[in-house]
Amino acid sequence: MRTIGLLGGMSWESTAEYYRIINQRTAERLGGLHSAKLVLYSVDFEEIAACQKQGDWDKAGDILTGAAKSLEEAGADVVLICTNTMHIIADTVAASIGVSLLHIVDAVAQSIAQSGMNRVGLLGTKFTMEKDFYQDRLRTAGGIDTIVPDEHSRDELNRIIFEELCCGRVLDDSRHFLIGLIEQMAAQGADGVVLACTELPMLVQQSDTPVKVFDTTAIHAEAAVDYALA
Repeated sequence: MRTIGLLGGMSWESTAEYYRIINQRTAERLGGLHSAKLVLYSVDFEEIAACQKQGDWDKAGDILTGAAKSLEEAGADVVLICTNTMHIIADTVAASIGVSLLHIVDAVAQSIAQSGMNRVGLLGTKFTMEKDFYQDRLRTAGGIDTIVPDEHSRDELNRIIFEELCCGRVLDDSRHFLIGLIEQMAAQGADGVVLACTELPMLVQQSDTPVKVFDTTAIHAEAAVDYALA
């Protein structure tokens, strides 16, 4: 079994889900009292969020590369950045370490392709929805096209993520808003919708909507188990 390195804390709410899913899937596959071999480096999200607001991706990169190196030194055989947004600097982090970085968009693209879809709605932070890094990699990795909500909806979803979900607040009004966005994306021609923020599955599960949703937290965590047990 390889050792998984989790670069988390962005937010800790979703990092806890990574830990749960990875250990559950490991136990399901190996049986008995098996659990995953992993190491966790949890950053101070306030520092990362400040870099995001200021557009200081170089400083954020310095923080995450330092954390990734610590994971490698602690024995990690593979590193996961436990957030969609900070994959903006995934290439920088990958270049700083001597072990593999398991990119969340590659895992998501594979899941979408296995579902036979080629056009999806993309829901996440404003950084994820408005910058090119996510959409370009989906297109390159799997020929997958994306659509995003209008500006007002992007602003409101971003507020929900940072002011509610990252603080552990799960509100019914916000759940209804997100379900409405998912249905809107489907009406606009999306085959399915990517929950491209690791906190969004706190609000909506597949059972809440007939539209196919891709839970990036679960997809990434399960890809880590595949890698560890290969």
